[in-house]
Amino acid sequence: MTDALSPHSPPSPSPLSSVAPDSPPASHGGLTGDEAPDWGHALALSRWLRQLLAGHPEIGDWLHTHAGAPVSESLMLANLAAAADGDESAQQHALRVLRQRVMATLAVRDLAGVAPLSEVMETMTLLAEVTVNFALAHAHRALVQRFGEPLDSNGVAQRLLVIGMGKLGGRELNVSSDVDFIFVYPEEGHTAGRADGSGVIDAYDFFNRLGKRLIAALGEITADGQVFRVDMRLRPNGDSGPLVCSLDALENYFVTQGREWERYAWIKARVLNAGDNLQAEWVLALEHIARPFIYRKYLDFGAINAMRDLHAQIRREVARRDMADHIKLGPGGIREIEFIAQAFQLIRGGRDSGLRIRPTLATLAALAQRRQLPEAGERELALAYDFLRRLEHRLQYVDDAQTHRLPAGEEERAQIALAMHYPDWNALVVDLDAHRARVAHHFELVFSEPAEAAHALTGLWQGHCDSETALDCLAGLGFRDPKGAGERLQQFRASGRYQQLPASNRERLDALGPRLLAAAAATRAPDATWRRGLDFLETISGRGAYLALLQQYPQALQKVGELVGSSSWAAEYLTRHPILLDELLDSRLYELATDWDGFRSELAARLAENRGDTEREMDLLRELHHAQVFRLLTQDLAGLQSVARISDHLSQLADILLQTTLDLCWSKLTRRHREQPKFAVIGFGKLGGKELGYGSDLDIVFIHDDDDQEAGAIYSRLAQRMISWLSSRTPAGILFETDLRLRPNGDAGLMVSPLAALHDYERDHAWVWEHQALTRARFCAGDAELGERFEAMRIDILRQPREHDTLRREVLAMRQRMLDAHASGSDIEFDIKQDPGGIIDVEFIVQYLILGHAHAHADLCRNIGNIALLRLAAELGLISPTLAEAVREAYRHYRRLQHAKRLDGVPAARVERAAMRADIDAVRALWREVFDDVGED
Repeated sequence: MTDALSPHSPPSPSPLSSVAPDSPPASHGGLTGDEAPDWGHALALSRWLRQLLAGHPEIGDWLHTHAGAPVSESLMLANLAAAADGDESAQQHALRVLRQRVMATLAVRDLAGVAPLSEVMETMTLLAEVTVNFALAHAHRALVQRFGEPLDSNGVAQRLLVIGMGKLGGRELNVSSDVDFIFVYPEEGHTAGRADGSGVIDAYDFFNRLGKRLIAALGEITADGQVFRVDMRLRPNGDSGPLVCSLDALENYFVTQGREWERYAWIKARVLNAGDNLQAEWVLALEHIARPFIYRKYLDFGAINAMRDLHAQIRREVARRDMADHIKLGPGGIREIEFIAQAFQLIRGGRDSGLRIRPTLATLAALAQRRQLPEAGERELALAYDFLRRLEHRLQYVDDAQTHRLPAGEEERAQIALAMHYPDWNALVVDLDAHRARVAHHFELVFSEPAEAAHALTGLWQGHCDSETALDCLAGLGFRDPKGAGERLQQFRASGRYQQLPASNRERLDALGPRLLAAAAATRAPDATWRRGLDFLETISGRGAYLALLQQYPQALQKVGELVGSSSWAAEYLTRHPILLDELLDSRLYELATDWDGFRSELAARLAENRGDTEREMDLLRELHHAQVFRLLTQDLAGLQSVARISDHLSQLADILLQTTLDLCWSKLTRRHREQPKFAVIGFGKLGGKELGYGSDLDIVFIHDDDDQEAGAIYSRLAQRMISWLSSRTPAGILFETDLRLRPNGDAGLMVSPLAALHDYERDHAWVWEHQALTRARFCAGDAELGERFEAMRIDILRQPREHDTLRREVLAMRQRMLDAHASGSDIEFDIKQDPGGIIDVEFIVQYLILGHAHAHADLCRNIGNIALLRLAAELGLISPTLAEAVREAYRHYRRLQHAKRLDGVPAARVERAAMRADIDAVRALWREVFDDVGED
């Protein structure tokens, strides 16, 4: 059975195009060369094959010649070539004879055990594609002779788009399958008519006639049988709708009447046209119409409910008609496997193009790769699919009938068991039941209804308790302010927003509310968790998909409670970006390894799929950035990452997004004088020092080194566009706030500085504080060679000899200006960042040491962070090792406290001064040593 499960088929180039197959036929095994397998087994197991060979002995010659290998598309076409110019009768005969030959070959090869499932499905799909295109081309030519070509608005001939649905669309056609079609034509219009001006009809009439002819060519029963039964019930409005419709009519139908089950059906939709029948531009036009109908831009967890309802209808029909022995629709059957795959596609396909594929096995593999299905579960489902599909084919080989029911008679059962290579029926049923039980189990894991039993706190949520009982209950749950918690609940339920919600959303909220209350009570700060959690629910109350996610996955709601209870900043971040809820379902959420190469690849792939759509590209940058920040945030709150590691990761993330934004903006400039810009982004401040925090601004400077006379204007436009891309608010939020004031001459300076001009400015005109800023500058994105030259320039400036007394006065004056503007001035509170003895003092000490001593000690120019530079200064004998170590520990402590305050949403990091006395004293002692004891090296 393993041969039938691999290789998993790759996606086709275009979701609605049949230009390339979704899966190549697997190689056959068990034979050498073109040796035909023994027919005896197949003849014993297929009454239809015995009758076929008795009535058409010439097919035996065909089998002798061709049954040793899979039937190829070229062989099928060769068998139709002689009839290409024949009349309608000759062509219908040729199509049906081809079907007989292909089916006979499949029966012999499959029942002999040499054709894996992949070959059987692919061969049947090829047969449908070849016969459809042959019949379509013939019928089109015949109608053109009478009415002329049907013309679009530009006077170009149009072709009917034949859309294969279901298993045909998925390249999974079974051996006695009917074919599901939808017929669409490009535009309304009329035909060109005949040379004498007669015969003009409108496009609808032409394509309606063409559709009927195609159905007859394939489905009409003649003395040779039929090619395929044709089912048109999946078209808009089903049997009551027109046989054909235009693209505009189809789009209007999707927008105004399209139903959830039709989204499910259209996942496998694929245009079958090939050769002269193919007009690629209209296939793309159809794709643009169908994709937003099938796949939502957001995570569509509401699809689970819709598919659950659809399956419930099927199960009711199965029960009503006593179809428990139906291997397709019955419990644990083929349809349940398909539903599992397609539910995830509907939910996630809008955001993950890798799931916009058709074959069921390929979809299951993609889901396992993304950890949406466990690998063991995917394997069980794939094995069950292979087993059930092979059993399906053996049921159908008996009489070439589209049946999925297990036989009732002893003789028929023994025959099917033999066909499946089992000694008897009971042995077959053991494995069949095991496969169906595993499928049903996985189906229930995905589609099981959320717990229906009333939650113990439902009465409290619904307001059914009197005020005293409610207060006692909230106090018993651990709320410190039960009155406030109760009032917040009453405000929520009495709000106009809640009252005006659609009934389905309100029902979901009422199911979630009591569970949020319990989740809040389980945290260390139930009052804060409850307030923040209700704010979050209020924000998403209008989005049924998010409510469905939380209802379907209770563990996600539990994590929401833990997250918002741990940090007000995290609560606000999730409330601003509720799309991040999906991250809570990822089992890799707490994995420490951050695969930046993988992130770059994913970002590039997602952007490539949306190339040219600026709005979507900007949203993707934000969405992937937010998701990565959220992962780091959850690990941070779980105590799995240090502050330093978080800053490193956030800085690395910023670098990647700066480079990606630069590349995108450069590619969109209409005037570009070179393939790659000689342009770079330099990070200063926290970005430069790799100390970014959540929500930090980016202090950046743009430079170039390009002699082209238009370079300044071109790079200025590039920089402006980058700032717009980074800072503009889109539906997905903003990427980064940016600050360019550290460029030469600040806001009055050039947007982009030539490197030489920057060097001149830093050497001859810059203030000391600008050289202080330069100590933390680094190349972040752009031309790497230019980045190296900037670093050489930076070192050159930092290593200039400076007169220590003058440097000391300048640094102390700048520090005093900052103290006058920002210090707390409190004897009780201590501002971790601004007050004397705080973070800025440490930074000024390090910057002073670099500017004062780098001319003698080049290692001081390395951008290795303040903690490492303090140790280096001590090793160089510039400061006391004991004081250096004490200040290093103080700096670490300050950063941890500052980080914690930010997570709590406290803008100014102020703490009790007495509790920080040891750290303050250490920093002030080093400050006095450095600034009161100034001397030469």
